[in-house]
Amino acid sequence: MRTPHAPAPPAPPGPRTPARSALAPAVLLGAASALLLTLVAVEWRPLLDLDGGISRTTHRWAVAVDGLTQAARVLTDWVWDPWTMRLLCAVVVIRLLRRPAARWTAGWLVVVVALATAVQQGLKAALGRERPVWSDPVDTAHYAAFPSGHAMTATVVLGLLLWLLHRHGVSPVVWRTALAVAAVSVTGVGLTRIWLGVHWPTDVLGGWLFGALTVVAAVAAHRRLRPAPQDSAPGRSGGTRTPSPSPEPSTSDDPPRRPR
Repeated sequence: MRTPHAPAPPAPPGPRTPARSALAPAVLLGAASALLLTLVAVEWRPLLDLDGGISRTTHRWAVAVDGLTQAARVLTDWVWDPWTMRLLCAVVVIRLLRRPAARWTAGWLVVVVALATAVQQGLKAALGRERPVWSDPVDTAHYAAFPSGHAMTATVVLGLLLWLLHRHGVSPVVWRTALAVAAVSVTGVGLTRIWLGVHWPTDVLGGWLFGALTVVAAVAAHRRLRPAPQDSAPGRSGGTRTPSPSPEPSTSDDPPRRPR
C-alpha cells in the first residue's frame, strides 16, 4: 500500500535584486525632480511667490546677523564648495586605484561625478534661471541658478562615498560619524546658499533631488555591473549556502534498510 505524496511546501521568496530594490526610490526621485523642473521652467506663480517670500525673510536675517553670515560664507566657499567635494572624491579615487580589485570602482566614481557636473551645468544652461538680486547683497555668485551646484555636488559626492563605506564595511562608530557629517554637510550647504541670498529655495531643493537621483541610479548601475557577493545571494558570508541533503520520505511499505 502506497501513501500519497505530500504537497511540496511553497518556495520561499527569492532575494530582492539590486534593480528591484532601487526601482521605487528611483521612480519617486525621478518624478519629484521632473515635477520641480517643470514648475520652475514654466515659472509657476505660487512656487515663485513661495521662493520670494522665503528668500526675502532669510536675506533680512543675513543682513542683520553679520557674524552668522560670515560663518556661512566660510563654510560655503571653502568647506562645502564643489571643488572641495571634488578634491575629497579625488583622494578616495587615488586610494581605490592602489588596489587592483577596486580600480573599476575608482573609474565608476570619476565618471558619475563628471556626469553629474555635466547634467547640472546643462540644466543651468537650458533653464537660464536668474539668481536673486538684492540692493544690499551679502554675497555674490555667477551663472544660472537652477539647480544649486553646491547642493547637488555635495549630495552626489557624499552619497556615493557613504555607499562605498557601507559596501566595504566599517565599524559602527565610523559609520555613524560619516553619516552625521554627510547629513550636516548636505543640509548645511543648501541652507547657506539660501541664507547668503545667492539661490532660491527651489534651486537648493532641485540640487538635492537631482543629486539623490544620481546616487540611486549610479549605485544601481554599480551593483548590476560589478555585484558584490552580498548583492547576489543572502547570508552573512555573502555566498550561496547549499542545503544539506535530507533523507527522502518512505513511500512504500518495504521495511527500512539497515545501514551498512
